Amino acid sequence: MHTVFRIGEIRKIDKKSPLYEVELKLTSDDDQQLRQLTDRVREESSGSTGWYRMGKLLLKIGQFDKAEELYTALLEQASDDSDRAHIYHMLGMTKNDKGQYTEAAPFYEMSLEIYRRTLPEDDPSLGPIYNNIALVYNHMGDYSKALEFYEKDLEITKKALPPNHPDLAMSYNNIGSVYHDLGDYAVALRALQSAFQIQQQAFQEGNPAFASTYSWLGRVYCGMKDYSKALDNFEKCLAIDLKTLPEKHPYQAITYSDIGDVHRLMGSYEKALAFHQKALNIQENVQCSPLQVATTYINLGETYREMKDYSTALTYFEKGLEIREKKLSKNHPDLAVVYHNMAKLYLAT
Repeated sequence: MHTVFRIGEIRKIDKKSPLYEVELKLTSDDDQQLRQLTDRVREESSGSTGWYRMGKLLLKIGQFDKAEELYTALLEQASDDSDRAHIYHMLGMTKNDKGQYTEAAPFYEMSLEIYRRTLPEDDPSLGPIYNNIALVYNHMGDYSKALEFYEKDLEITKKALPPNHPDLAMSYNNIGSVYHDLGDYAVALRALQSAFQIQQQAFQEGNPAFASTYSWLGRVYCGMKDYSKALDNFEKCLAIDLKTLPEKHPYQAITYSDIGDVHRLMGSYEKALAFHQKALNIQENVQCSPLQVATTYINLGETYREMKDYSTALTYFEKGLEIREKKLSKNHPDLAVVYHNMAKLYLAT
């Protein structure tokens, strides 16, 4: 392992200087958290060549434009259908991470078309493609289609892998996310608890794999109005994100906004605003999905509406609505949420 440091305190040298003093703490070779993270990054960025691994790593650290540029270049050089299928899949993932869901779907479908011509119906290689197609439909608000593809992924994964395999946890996690979006919190909770139990057997506490499960558990408990459990899960997710992701990663912003929304629901408006602002400070300064920024704007709008600061609330609602109207279909449920919130605001003024 190359030399790796943990960042300690960051101090400005003096008021007139643009320079900062950064305290670095040398890690040791037996640092368990670092070893877990290294193993996880190696696993997630594995691939047939160095360039493929580089593309996966760029996605992992949030460099979506660079990943798209790399995969587009690789596609032009691809010599057979197997390479093309893989690159189409990765371009779909890139578009998805950028929030360009309608552009992601065709890439996944081209990848699936090639694989279906060459692989048996229940081949494990089809599982991730079904999973990612489902993710796109979920983002587009077509929850029934999302569930259909997630269940295909789960069916293949159950046949191909042992019952405690981490990929099976991911399948349950994804199904739980759709049931959350459908408002069926009891079914969502069962699926997410199945994911969590598998992860507890497969990983040590603090592994990055837990972050998504904690995040969705937080959202489910929020929907069930169990705000203390929601906050606990979001804080666990954030602790993992802060330890395992680069500073100001888009995922950290999502969790800050989720925590802010729980504080709003609990009536702690100043705390809510502070966490939403943390999210916005990341989202307005790094590359992330515009729809994630829209959610933070709308969460801020709802917080200000409940504080009866209607002019500020309207400003944020309009910012969020502008993004969602550009990025989502006219009948997407997330648009209805904004219209409903704005209607409550107008009724109050």
